[in-house]
Order: sequence, then C-alpha cells, then structure tokens
Amino acid sequence: MNIAVFSVTENGRQLSMRVAEALGADHRVSRYCFHKHTDDNAAVFWNMGSMVGRLFERSDAFIFVCACGIAVRASAPYLGTKPDDPAIIVMDDSGHFVIPVLSGRIGGANHLAEVLADSLGVTAVITSSEEDTVSFSLERFAAANDLIICDSKAAKEVSAAVLHDEKIGFFSNYRHSGLPEELTEFGVCRTGICVDAETDVKPFDVTVNLIPKNIVLGIECSAETSAEAIEKAVYESLEGIDIRRIRDIISEDEVPELKCFCEKNSISLRICGSAESDSGKAMCEEMAVMCSGGKLIIGENEHNGINIAAAEAPVFLDFERKS
Repeated sequence: MNIAVFSVTENGRQLSMRVAEALGADHRVSRYCFHKHTDDNAAVFWNMGSMVGRLFERSDAFIFVCACGIAVRASAPYLGTKPDDPAIIVMDDSGHFVIPVLSGRIGGANHLAEVLADSLGVTAVITSSEEDTVSFSLERFAAANDLIICDSKAAKEVSAAVLHDEKIGFFSNYRHSGLPEELTEFGVCRTGICVDAETDVKPFDVTVNLIPKNIVLGIECSAETSAEAIEKAVYESLEGIDIRRIRDIISEDEVPELKCFCEKNSISLRICGSAESDSGKAMCEEMAVMCSGGKLIIGENEHNGINIAAAEAPVFLDFERKS
C-alpha cells in the first residue's frame, strides 16, 4: 500500500517516525510534516488540505497524527464512493489511540490500526460492528500468510463483495487449509483471490493476485561491494522473479552495503557463519536451501564478483493463522 502519514506538532512528528518504521517493511510509507515541526526525512506542508488533495488519487491510506476534526476536514472534500476511498486513520499525538475513521474493512484501515496497535503499544479503537469483524478479511489473511497484495483496487472490490455477501472465488496451486464460508473453489464468481507466484493468472473478472514472500537468497560478496552492484546482481539473478518475493538474504559475512540493500527493500538479513554450513562447493546454494527449508530454484551464479543462489520455501495457506 502507498501510505501517507501527516503530522502537525512536534510530538506528532516523532510519532510519525515510529509509524513509518512500523509499517515500512510491508508498505511504501511517506511522511508529511507541518513546516514548523519537520525533519530531513519528511516532506513539508503549509496547508494540509491542499497536500492531501494532491496525494489523494495515488494513496491507499492516510494516517493523520492530529485531532480527528482536522483529519476529517482535510480529507472530506476528496471523498467519493466506498470502494474507491482510501483508508483514513487518526492517531492522537500523545500516542494513546489509533482510530480507523474510513474504509475500515474495504480499505484495510482496521487491519492497519491493529498492526500499529501491536507495534507501538497503543490502543486500536475499532468501531465496526462485531458481525462485520468476524467475516473474512483479505488483509488479515495476506499478512498472516506472508502474501503480497498486488492490486489494491481489486482488493477493495473483493472486500466490498465480502461485505455484500457475494461469494468470493479462490484459486491456488499451493496447499491450504479449509476455506472460510465466504470463499469457494467451485462455480462461477465475479470476484476472486488468486494466490500464485505469477501475477498474470486472472481466473475471475475481478482478480486480486497475492504472491508469496518465500524466496531466500544466498549471497557471497566482498566487504567493498557497493549497494548498486548488489542490486544489479540480484535483479539479474532473479530471472524475472518479483523482488518483493524475497523473504531473506543469507550471507556468510557482514557486508555494510548488503545490509543497506536489505533495509531498502524490506528484506531480512541473516549472517550464516561457516560453522553453520558444511562449507561445500556451492556455498550460496547451501545457505539458501538450508535457511528456506525448501528447494533450490536458481543455481549459484556469479555477477561481477557477487555469487547468488535462490531457494523457495514451501507454502501452506492457513486461513486460521493470525498475523
């Protein structure tokens, strides 16, 4: 999701940094601070309403660290229909509460609020009815099973269909637990969910594609290797695999620029000392397979002094799993 975080006070600015850190691993988060209380990592605004208007069409969620009235007045002129509106969330700048104001279920505001509550130790104030919250949530399912939602517009349509008791199709070649009552693998459905490594599989008129974040790379490179060289080598070695699918990178040595690359792309970095492996001929293959628990999908190859191999961790889709 593209998430815009707004703050107007110094306390709000500091909290917005924590919000960005909490959500940055799974979303694209941009911070916008009132000109009197800003920092080098945030864009500056003088008029919140004007800035919200410029961002409205390309943002999936807005998080306002300010009074609820300010947030409502800033976003109200741009609101349209329920399936199209972004998630609107408000937090008090003391960091006590996080409140989904708009698009709680369809736009994922409720789920984002719950994530922030868990990450920041604040209280999520969910005002959706109990009946609403027990039905299937696409966002919760994706988060719990480490899946990436590829189309936010299609995701909103699926969430809206759930709320209107429309049967949702489900397609995947991965093993999975029993489906919730809202989903079906049979019959003709207008909207549906496809969990697959490829995003061009569209079994339904409105298909939300979910791809698993289950690729593990083994990488060997020198301490002097640049971040640009690492990025180029990774893209070349992936052979068309979406970089968002990389869950972990395993390396035998600590390389500063490799750490920077992982942080930039929200990838977990693990240092695997030689004692943890058998020091075989294809070290990268060994590390990738060992740490993924799966199978090798790209054999070790060399890109300008950087050795890379890739393994794919097994996937089991559990509809009861909690994020």
